Amino acid sequence: MPRVMWKGAISFGLVTIPVGLYPATEEKTLHFNQLHDADFGRIKYKRVCATDGDEVPFEHIVKGYEYEKDKYVVLEDEDFDAVPVSSGRAIDIIQFVDHEEIDPLYFQKSYYLVPEETGLKAYTLLRKAMSEDGRVAVAKISFREKEHLCTLRFAGDVFVLETMFWPDEIRETEFDILSKDVTIRPQEVEMARSLIDNLTQEFHPEEFKDDYREALLGIVEKKVAGEEIEVIPEAEPTKVVDLMEALKASVEATKKRAAAATTKKPARSKKAAAG
Repeated sequence: MPRVMWKGAISFGLVTIPVGLYPATEEKTLHFNQLHDADFGRIKYKRVCATDGDEVPFEHIVKGYEYEKDKYVVLEDEDFDAVPVSSGRAIDIIQFVDHEEIDPLYFQKSYYLVPEETGLKAYTLLRKAMSEDGRVAVAKISFREKEHLCTLRFAGDVFVLETMFWPDEIRETEFDILSKDVTIRPQEVEMARSLIDNLTQEFHPEEFKDDYREALLGIVEKKVAGEEIEVIPEAEPTKVVDLMEALKASVEATKKRAAAATTKKPARSKKAAAG
């Protein structure tokens, strides 16, 4: 179980629910070190002062905000603690909204909110109340020297807090090419819809895996064992000039793929489907 990274309370009207914040996800990827190609020595980085060129120990590094070119104001830990926001140790629920109203572009990272024993009853009450209408709570939380907009929803028995980007952090979609006129024929739209229908099915996340990571790990293991690595040339993509022909070919291919998957795929048990 991961360690708690923040402790505070959910504030719901006059109800306070003490909770701990835990990371809900972990990134799984292969990590590589930078090495000197001559002797495979690890490449290390030093914290060097740009003014005198000396290496600076970590205990002598402070945080400075550049308010003008080459002019800084230094902030100490107590300065961050003095920021006058109510979200420092409280997750203050501001409003409730339908989940569909929030563009997924806003969502940033997910965390679990686990209650302390004294807040278990209020936590359970809020879960039961929210589970009936599918709404999510919009709130604010401060950690890691930043205030986050966030949503709260339940996934099973646990509260999931998802931090969000602020509206001014979302970039505008200013792409000139999108303003150009394009002629789309009705039959092309219909064929595209058929392709979408053929590719539409229930989402079962356990059916997906990171093929690239597994293949890369296989190459690493072969190199450790001294085996030769065979580079497989990438197949040339089929060049189809006519959009309609490409759509027709895609529809036929997805029909064949769906038929093959139906014959090979074992029926999902009710227990697996519920999980």
